[in-house]
Amino acid sequence: MISYILPVAAYFIGSISSAIVVTRLMGLQDPREVGSQNPGATNVLRYGGKAAAAITLFGDVLKGVVPVVLARVLGAGEITLALVMLAAFLGHLYPVFHGFRGGKGVATALGVISAINIWVGLLLAATWVCVFLLFRYSSLSAVTAAVLAPIYVWWQVPARPIFVATCIIVAFLLWRHRSNIRKLVSGTESRIRL
Repeated sequence: MISYILPVAAYFIGSISSAIVVTRLMGLQDPREVGSQNPGATNVLRYGGKAAAAITLFGDVLKGVVPVVLARVLGAGEITLALVMLAAFLGHLYPVFHGFRGGKGVATALGVISAINIWVGLLLAATWVCVFLLFRYSSLSAVTAAVLAPIYVWWQVPARPIFVATCIIVAFLLWRHRSNIRKLVSGTESRIRL
């Protein structure tokens, strides 16, 4: 029974949009109605400031970590863990509480993968930071980290269901970043200025 309950619970946890909650509490515009219209930390940073963005980022990572840690504490097997990862991530992308209009999933993906293996999480975070410091494109950083995620997971996590779940997450991340990828190729993507 726990194998069925955990992925459902993970989806509902993932469906809590940190960006929407944070911006409402801070009296800011709904992120789905301003800027890139993406309810994520980067969009919140552009119009809401560093504090709102940092809280949003933390919330999005946390909602990926919590379901996976809970599943591990309850002794879930590899397949259930993989389903919990996917469910929390998909909850962020398609949140039931917010009209199924979610973010791109970068921070929540980092959260679920970090909860599986902290070293992979640190490698992904370091990849994102290095690319960002070199080029100042959040989207390029995210895409680069996403492409490398299956390699890092294959290297550090000897569990095929986790690897498969990671590959599915990466496919969704790349799909959600397709407009950013087009802008990067055409040279029209906007840089982040801190």
